[in-house]
Amino acid sequence: MKTASRIAALSMTALVLVSAEPVAAHEDDSPERHKASTPPARAHAGPHWGYAGSEGPEHWGEISEDFRLCKIGHMQSPIDLGGAPVVGDFRVRASYRAGPLTILNNGHTVQVNFAEGSTLASGIARYKLLQVHFHTPSEETLYGIPYPMVAHFVHVDHAGNYAVLGVMFEEGAHNEELQKIVKAAPAREAAPATLSHVTFDPAGLLPENLSVYRYEGSLTTPPCTEGVRWHVATHRATASAAQIAAIHAIVGDNARPTQPLHGRLVIAGAN
Repeated sequence: MKTASRIAALSMTALVLVSAEPVAAHEDDSPERHKASTPPARAHAGPHWGYAGSEGPEHWGEISEDFRLCKIGHMQSPIDLGGAPVVGDFRVRASYRAGPLTILNNGHTVQVNFAEGSTLASGIARYKLLQVHFHTPSEETLYGIPYPMVAHFVHVDHAGNYAVLGVMFEEGAHNEELQKIVKAAPAREAAPATLSHVTFDPAGLLPENLSVYRYEGSLTTPPCTEGVRWHVATHRATASAAQIAAIHAIVGDNARPTQPLHGRLVIAGAN
């Protein structure tokens, strides 16, 4: 959670999409693709990219003209969130619903797609949840330090603008909802499959306190589309060491390095 260019935008990443209905592999879906409701089924429908060597993040902008923002963009994600200089009085609210587990491996990450009904409210804006996917280690860092894993919840509004909610995970208590993903995740690239006997609740991956950092960014995978509204939880969720290791065994090291701020404002929301 695949490669296309944008019309309107996203980032939250998402930053980084195969579709939630189904949405593209991860954040690398574009608004026009979503509007058309005809996303590609596989991660490698366009130019091939990866996380190492000549296909790695430092070369994404050279692989295809469609990926040029990965190299020249000034609103790229992920970023380091340490020392966010501004505190804002805003809140986000995730109204997520449980439903049958639809899961895939797009060749870059494990992704869960969602049916209609789950939403994210950010100020006066409302977004519908499309999918969640994972990066190990986290793409976002705090004072240069990553967490072992991050989940990116990708949302879109009625105009095709993206919002991503990032939740970083630290080692701790076993996570029951994450375990459903661990058990069902394909070890290799595979199209979406719905397990009607498994009910998955995305709210089970969220921390109890959903205060966030907020900034304007991009998808964290090609085509690195900008105009994505990013929200990254200031509190961490927990997963056991075995669960994090199981996700990493499938997705490998799939984190884009942090990108320069270029003067962007990072706002820390109220707790």
